[in-house]
Amino acid sequence: MAGRFLIGLRRFLSAPAVPPDHRGALSGRLRARETAFLEVAQHGIFGHPPSPYGWLMRQAGIEFGDVRHLVASHGVDGALGRLFESGVHLTLDEFKGRRAIHRGAATLAPSASDFDNPLLTRHYVTQTSGSRGGGGTRLIVDLKQTAREAACDAVFLDTFGLRGRPQALWRPAPPGSAGLRAALFLARLGVPLDRWFSPVPVSFRRDWQHAAFMHAIHAASRACGRRIPMPEFVPLDQASTVAGWLAGRTSEGRPAHLNTTASAAVRVVAAARHGGLDIAGTFFRVGGEPLSRAKVDRIRAAGCDVVCHYSMAETGRLGIACGARQHDDEVHVMTDKIAVIERDLPTAGDDSIRGLLVSTLQVGMPKIMLNVEVGDSGILTTRACGCPWDALGFGLHLHAIRSYEKLTSEGMHFVGTDLAGVLEEVLPARFGGEPTDYQFVEQEHDGLPQVSLIMSPRLPLADPADVARTVLDALAAQDTAHRMMAAIWGHGGTLRVVRAEPRTTRTGKTPPLYIQPSGVTS
Repeated sequence: MAGRFLIGLRRFLSAPAVPPDHRGALSGRLRARETAFLEVAQHGIFGHPPSPYGWLMRQAGIEFGDVRHLVASHGVDGALGRLFESGVHLTLDEFKGRRAIHRGAATLAPSASDFDNPLLTRHYVTQTSGSRGGGGTRLIVDLKQTAREAACDAVFLDTFGLRGRPQALWRPAPPGSAGLRAALFLARLGVPLDRWFSPVPVSFRRDWQHAAFMHAIHAASRACGRRIPMPEFVPLDQASTVAGWLAGRTSEGRPAHLNTTASAAVRVVAAARHGGLDIAGTFFRVGGEPLSRAKVDRIRAAGCDVVCHYSMAETGRLGIACGARQHDDEVHVMTDKIAVIERDLPTAGDDSIRGLLVSTLQVGMPKIMLNVEVGDSGILTTRACGCPWDALGFGLHLHAIRSYEKLTSEGMHFVGTDLAGVLEEVLPARFGGEPTDYQFVEQEHDGLPQVSLIMSPRLPLADPADVARTVLDALAAQDTAHRMMAAIWGHGGTLRVVRAEPRTTRTGKTPPLYIQPSGVTS
């Protein structure tokens, strides 16, 4: 697989930097979304017997001809709504292989890999960094699809006039996928990436496989003349390093473009302010967590601009920043490759929420998704904004995006099932009490994310540092991706321990995860 990836990488980087008709290709895919969706259904679901969606279709008595008729009669989005009503949909835990699927008396217990797209060339298999639903999920990287995604970045860079600026990332190196994807996009477009700061180190001692992989990418990209720099270890508590580099570019009259998480951007502007550094004119492209009004205000107070994308590792970009946005986190939904519908969905408490369900429409997506609940809500609107995406036909907008069942801090995402074992087994065994004596609460303070572990005052006294270390160690022990995520939270001081009674729902339930509404997510 490594050899196949490196051979494919040479072809990927040797192609023309900007395809002559990349905008036409995007519009063409948008016009062909019904045909593309039917191709995925025919070959990736009905023509692939192990597909869990095929099982769901059989339980609902639906054949491929029925799907084709629904699309012809109601379009892709209307067909997806009718499939949902027939029971063809998944929760996030079912899609992640963490919970069995039940339909009537029938049960299916798929693994996460059962949702892999069988139509892909497997150039590389990595893990998500928890994006949109927890870490440790296997993710197939297909360079053909990555090349198509790069066309979207070309439009984004042109929309905001970013091509000629110094470029930098502050994103995790592999096994995280966001940083690698961003670096590959820029390399494909022939846009030099000046620096790659990573909150986790590239270390042969800690993870020799991903370290070797990263060194091979660096060498191959240099040989092709489109260098991808080696990630430099800069933990979250050393944001002054990134701020110093940005200040250098501002002093040269060439403010930079930094791709990072929303909270990391707040850390950078705070470090610049404390260090007396001028980073005015810096453009932050953020994602991975809430882009709240508090974050936006702090970034703009430094004379910088900020926009966000909306992504998940299994699909890449779900939405790209609008060039004429009316809301801080407004994005154009990439309806050429995904469909998004809204439905009333149950939450971990006693209420329901108008949640987003995502379906993939292109044969090149890493995972096949069909009405998958992604744990987010938002406001969908259709309007003519006049920006380049509007001109290409992408008229569906999304804003006020909120996560309702995931911790989304420092770009790392843990769902309730990631945390259940910690609350139910690890903490009671180590510090006493019952699972309902503990609860995770997410909120925002001064623009930075804060995750609190609530411990009932009835429990014996314990050293908060020992409790926090126990939580992070338990999360890190799950797999490589969780180890990376826990390390980032550790460096950022994201987790704190609070003595208080866990919050309950109106019927007296104690949900393991409580998310304090505070701004929007992206």
